[in-house]
Amino acid sequence: MSVLQNAQAHFKEILAGGLKGPVHVPEWNTDIYFKASTTLAQESKIYELQNQGKGVEALVTSLILRALDQDGKPVFLPTDKIEIMRTVDPQVILRVIADMNENTSTDVREEALKN
Repeated sequence: MSVLQNAQAHFKEILAGGLKGPVHVPEWNTDIYFKASTTLAQESKIYELQNQGKGVEALVTSLILRALDQDGKPVFLPTDKIEIMRTVDPQVILRVIADMNENTSTDVREEALKN
């Protein structure tokens, strides 16, 4: 296998690794699940918004891209972005994103320690 094929196989394993979480969100009466990683294409959307000085929009985009239900289906649609930005408690959004990031960071550290 080539290095590219090895890299692709590795990422495929990460994406197939199942859902992480849940992050319990009592204010929304729900649990949010997510994947351990996102694709570079998804990350580029977030980075582009950050580079444009649109940090809040980047956070909401991250939430939309990452938040899944227990069946792995998106909780939010991309068309929900403006509504989320206008009508959802930003402190809850920040906490959910932070919890997802902390859970992912812990998994990455544990995986690194195994190797």
